Amino acid sequence: MNPFDLHADVCDPGIYRAAVAHLRARGIALPRFSELADPGSMPDAWRRAAGAADRNAPDARNLFGVHWYNAPMQVGGHEVAAHVELPPALTGVPARIFVMLGRHFPMIRAHKVLAAYACLVPRLVTGSFDPVAHRAVWPSTGNYCRGGIAISRILGCRGVAVLPGGMSAERFNWLEKWVTDPADIVRTPGTESNVKEIYDACAEIARDPGNVILNQFAEFPNYLAHYAMTGSAAARLFEAHAGLTPGLRLAAFVAGTGSAGTLGAGDRLKEEHGARIVAMEPVECPTLLYNGFGEHNIQGIGDKHVPLIHNVTNTDVIAGVSDTASDDLALLFGSEAGRAYLAERRGLDGALIEALGAFGLSGIGNVLAAIKVARRLDLGPDDAIITVATDGAELYPSELAAHLARKGGRYDQIDAAEAFGRHLLGGDADHVLELDHRDRQRVFNLGYYTWVEQQGIPVEDFDRRRHQSFWKGLHGQLAVFDELITRMNRDVGVAAAA
Repeated sequence: MNPFDLHADVCDPGIYRAAVAHLRARGIALPRFSELADPGSMPDAWRRAAGAADRNAPDARNLFGVHWYNAPMQVGGHEVAAHVELPPALTGVPARIFVMLGRHFPMIRAHKVLAAYACLVPRLVTGSFDPVAHRAVWPSTGNYCRGGIAISRILGCRGVAVLPGGMSAERFNWLEKWVTDPADIVRTPGTESNVKEIYDACAEIARDPGNVILNQFAEFPNYLAHYAMTGSAAARLFEAHAGLTPGLRLAAFVAGTGSAGTLGAGDRLKEEHGARIVAMEPVECPTLLYNGFGEHNIQGIGDKHVPLIHNVTNTDVIAGVSDTASDDLALLFGSEAGRAYLAERRGLDGALIEALGAFGLSGIGNVLAAIKVARRLDLGPDDAIITVATDGAELYPSELAAHLARKGGRYDQIDAAEAFGRHLLGGDADHVLELDHRDRQRVFNLGYYTWVEQQGIPVEDFDRRRHQSFWKGLHGQLAVFDELITRMNRDVGVAAAA
């Protein structure tokens, strides 16, 4: 399937009828994209059902919990997504940095389950995916494939996870408990930067027409879901804080490159609040910054390529972060000695220390990028930056143990002070590039080698992504998806239960 073919109606009535019968037999209803963007608009029965679901099980009611408001907070009388504000005592910059917490999403405790739902459901409601006859194949560097397996289990179809064999042990431990067949975990060579090896494995898997590849790096519904859902959650968070602080400006939205789905939220925040869009990438593999390559350990960011769904020509800044910094800070935030140092020597609040200890590696990378951008742009107390902690620390105990072993197996408050001083208070604004027109064109052109030469995307399709009219034109598809989901729910016979 050409990723540019976003259907507005049912394309195969036979497959559609089979999918309807399959969902009816299981009593499964599907939330609309607009309902996941604003859970308050859901029917009360579905909202209550989501609240009663086992958050760690493949419970169909969890579909209505695939949003940012599972642990909502009150700011100025407004309900907003769970987040933490990082104070200058931690960051060393006066700008206000807000971190949205992805660990409250159900089943995988990471926001990639949202992308997985968004990529599969448009195919389901258009008769492009038969949950009985097809296998859903989820290429990933870890969290997206876990989200895909979770959604597959709920929908009663077979899911296949494709990911590098060098990812954290915790990812594989989770997958082994959730897949229906051990053969449905496909380990590809390498680690975080070896995305082409994932594509090569998927090309082989796709030889079987019963396998449907749901490539997050090329699925525009991934971009659209974050534009609609993550973007609206971030906007609501900023507006609530701005209501308490007149004059507060949204200076930037920061997200790791990854599949570039989350960066889609930046498009919305730029439209509504003028925010700059910042792409974080590891300096050990500086593809966007320097046309570079390499290996790194900021898990959650596949790279050495430019995703098809990255709106490059709307990106304003690229910020490079070292995995030495993210590994060191994960140990600082996650160790007993590190937490004691933060409390006793830095006077940080216990709730903040607990929140920091729950950040995964890519979330720490995003925080470091936000600090770099604040330094580079001389942002002050009237400037806000929003970023995301995409997953939680529970995915990385093995990585922390390995990093501790590299340090000789001992970690005390002197080590903690060194990490704090080096990476936070003593951080720099190096490897930060403010993009002008020529820079954007350079980065955009890098994608040619992956998508046209390797993956066979027609050059005309590849090139029309260069213009903002293409991306703005995609936004109308959100209402189409909602209409199709509503029709499927009606045909399944669950709409009346709402």
